[in-house]
Amino acid sequence: MISPLPRDLFDPACPSNATPFQIGDKWAGMVLVCLEEGPRRFSELRVPLHRVSAKVLAETLRALERDGMVTRTAYDEVPPRVDYALTPLGRTLFPAMDACRAWAAEHLTEVLDARDDYARRGA
Repeated sequence: MISPLPRDLFDPACPSNATPFQIGDKWAGMVLVCLEEGPRRFSELRVPLHRVSAKVLAETLRALERDGMVTRTAYDEVPPRVDYALTPLGRTLFPAMDACRAWAAEHLTEVLDARDDYARRGA
């Protein structure tokens, strides 16, 4: 008999629903890495993150700012200048990201093999 899922798994108050950094987020981790060495302007972030649209990058930065991972500092200059920087809280994510990278390095071949098997089955 299959045991039922824990009831709190789908509870809107479950802490996993409020986590600021989710494994499936495509760009947040990359943005954090780009800010690791210090503040950057939006246009400076666009260079290493050239595959992300300006809209999605702006949304990602807003979400990271909302969750306290990044600060946004606007300067009263002409033309206007805005810098993004990691907060101390944002820096605490690097050990978890390092663990994910280590896992991927160890298991990437297995994941790719599983994807090939899945594709061959026509699933």
